[in-house]
Amino acid sequence: MPDASAPSLWEVMAVDPSIPIDETTLCLVIRDQRCSSRTLLYPWVRLLSRVAITVIVGGKRVFPVRFSAHAAMDRMCLWFLRRFVSPGAVSLLIRHFIVETNLLNFCVRNATVPDAAEISLRPTTLAGLGNRAVIEHDLNVYRVLFALGSAGTIGRRDRSDLDFGMLDIPGVDPEPQTRRVLKLDIQTALCVMNIAFAFCLTPAEYRRAVHSMRLDTSLLSVLAAVTGDSTFLGWQAGSPPVRIDSNVDVPRMVYEHAVLCEYAHARLCRLRDAAAPDLS
Repeated sequence: MPDASAPSLWEVMAVDPSIPIDETTLCLVIRDQRCSSRTLLYPWVRLLSRVAITVIVGGKRVFPVRFSAHAAMDRMCLWFLRRFVSPGAVSLLIRHFIVETNLLNFCVRNATVPDAAEISLRPTTLAGLGNRAVIEHDLNVYRVLFALGSAGTIGRRDRSDLDFGMLDIPGVDPEPQTRRVLKLDIQTALCVMNIAFAFCLTPAEYRRAVHSMRLDTSLLSVLAAVTGDSTFLGWQAGSPPVRIDSNVDVPRMVYEHAVLCEYAHARLCRLRDAAAPDLS
């Protein structure tokens, strides 16, 4: 049994009342954090990735010809995820695409902006992360915020009238049966994939993708305005969305972005459950 007088950080993380993520997902996150590659490989891969990204981005800025290779990027990332990343980490990655789409669609349905289109990107398989899914995932945030901003005002409904019908999470298939050479954690995997992103995207595309994670501040503000719940504002990052900066630790930003989305999604689920009529 756990020693109540000296609980480990993992034991505390699993029951921390300030973490709203559901138990099953939180267990996946903790298991991923405890993966041996997170301890042994991540610090070194993170450093090598930063050096490689600096060289690639710097070289592309001075190179006169702009090129992109979206299909090659998709193929490389899918091959890497199938052969070198743990099924648990892949599950978290697929889930993030669904969670962020749910958040955006909640804003679209409840902000009463008629010109905002709902998002359909909800992959449930590893293969679903191909076919420009990564690029579309980033663009969707821009599209929704642009539609909301162009409308001028964000409508707010009474909490009992909010539409929570888009918050379901379907089952995902990370292809656990596929033989893997390594089973990397998600942060180490992101360090490697970021090199492919930087190489296969134009400088403008890469900068747009990096900046999309600063838009968490904007998305959380919209959620707070629509729901009237200030809890979302407490999760905003310190960097404002009007600052453009590509010289950042992108894999770390992606990881923290995914966690914030999980927080926001879990909060919406709690608001949904609180608003549901008591049938007992």
